[in-house]
Amino acid sequence: MKVLIELPTWLGDAVMSTPAIENIVNFYNDLEITFIGSFAPIEALKKHPKVVKTLVLDKKYISLYGVSRNLGNFDVFFSFRGSVRSKFLKFLISAKKKYQFDKNKYQNRHQVEKYNGFVNDSLNTNFPAGKLTLSTINHQPSTNKTVGLNPGASYGSAKRWYPREFAKVASELSAEYDIVIFGGPSETDIAGDIVRTLIDRGVKNYKNLAGNTTITELINKIASLDLFITGDSGPMHVAAAFQVPTVAIFGPTKDKETSQWMNKKSIIVKKNLDCQPCMKRTCPLQHHNCMNLIKAVDVLNAVSGIK
Repeated sequence: MKVLIELPTWLGDAVMSTPAIENIVNFYNDLEITFIGSFAPIEALKKHPKVVKTLVLDKKYISLYGVSRNLGNFDVFFSFRGSVRSKFLKFLISAKKKYQFDKNKYQNRHQVEKYNGFVNDSLNTNFPAGKLTLSTINHQPSTNKTVGLNPGASYGSAKRWYPREFAKVASELSAEYDIVIFGGPSETDIAGDIVRTLIDRGVKNYKNLAGNTTITELINKIASLDLFITGDSGPMHVAAAFQVPTVAIFGPTKDKETSQWMNKKSIIVKKNLDCQPCMKRTCPLQHHNCMNLIKAVDVLNAVSGIK
């Protein structure tokens, strides 16, 4: 059974699709999976034991025809994307059966349940959504207790808590934990702001990895943490896959839909303002109170609650 799967666009969504993918695996016998999609999701999921091939898609429409011809023939195609480009790709793909996710059909439930509902509807099954699953290459527990800070968020600035507050939290925890700062190439400035505040406070036991990890390295390092402090982001869902105790800071997004899935040691910090959730990339009211009103003491209290 040859199965082609187009993964969700973002790292976090890809991680949240893994219970649905496992139900595809459980439904078919002797399947071989080919993953196609964006770079980060492919890197995160490529080590799945049923995967025989992966391909990072070019965003240009003109390349899709060549891609579809070179992929070959499949028994079934699942797309976890609903964009116009993905619909065009679905038309080009050679497969006996084709299924595509429609976000308008799955509303008011966790993203994991949305993806799982899509697979159940496609296969006429009723599989429950299980745990998030990621295969790591070199997951080694750290020798010292370690807290990870993830101040960035790909969605936009509205989801980001402030570097000075992250630094205050890290400073308070530095006597008990070594500190690791995460971030992508576009988030090195934010990480640098945290580092400068830590230096001013005399904190030395930190490591700044922002912009210096591959996706595989990011997953392995998050998996080894003793505590994770993060906004609503892809790395937050990576932490959930490994049941890392996590304080998740939410502002404009819907925690009922994108909170950590099945992580018993997870606490959400948010202010429950009338303007939440606005789902905007930048604050439309220009005060950013959903994040501005959250202080270091709120997060430290949450940390005490999950120890």
